[in-house]
Amino acid sequence: MMRIDIISVVPDLLSSPFSNSILQRAQDKSLAKIHVHNLRDFATDNYKSVDDYQYGGGAGMVMTPEPIEACIEKLKAERNYDEIIYVTPDGKTFQQRLANQISLQQNIIILCGHYKGIDQRVRDEYVTMEISIGDFVLSGGELAAAIIVDAVVRLLPGVLNDETSALTDSFQDNLLAPAVYTRPPEWRGRKVPEVLLSGNFKAIDEWRQKSAEIRTAERRPDLLSD
Repeated sequence: MMRIDIISVVPDLLSSPFSNSILQRAQDKSLAKIHVHNLRDFATDNYKSVDDYQYGGGAGMVMTPEPIEACIEKLKAERNYDEIIYVTPDGKTFQQRLANQISLQQNIIILCGHYKGIDQRVRDEYVTMEISIGDFVLSGGELAAAIIVDAVVRLLPGVLNDETSALTDSFQDNLLAPAVYTRPPEWRGRKVPEVLLSGNFKAIDEWRQKSAEIRTAERRPDLLSD
């Protein structure tokens, strides 16, 4: 079973993503445990402060080291962690191959930034992996953490009903997924390709491979160069 501990200043943002659909099912089947920790519980002053002005001046507050240290040290005293991940715009871009890599781990911590981010010394001391979900800025790391967790947990054996489903997703083999069709066989004059109705699974596999290659060449040629 995989355990994911998420450290957040606004943990309520993560209530819905982890209590519905595939992520809820994974937890119900004891394939994953997801725990969200309120960083303010580890603050020591009466105001539950977790941020302060940045040295050198400038707009925006910075998350202070002490509450983060207290939370991480508490978790590390209870178990060993394979990765401590910090979600940040200047991290490594999150891709399917990275999701595959993380899914092989047993225990991970995801640290969500907020305000102007966390004190650099925390990153130097604790963080083993820094991840960005794209070249844009969010109000905090919570939504990015939810995306990472969703992408990783669905890869765990037994989470999806069809074991082959995750293997045929976009990006698993550096290709986008092929076009897909369902009933009815004709809709508004548009017909499902005959090969998909043929029952010839070898021909269907070949069609899907070609469809994936064409779609990738048209929409994401950079994946083919990789």
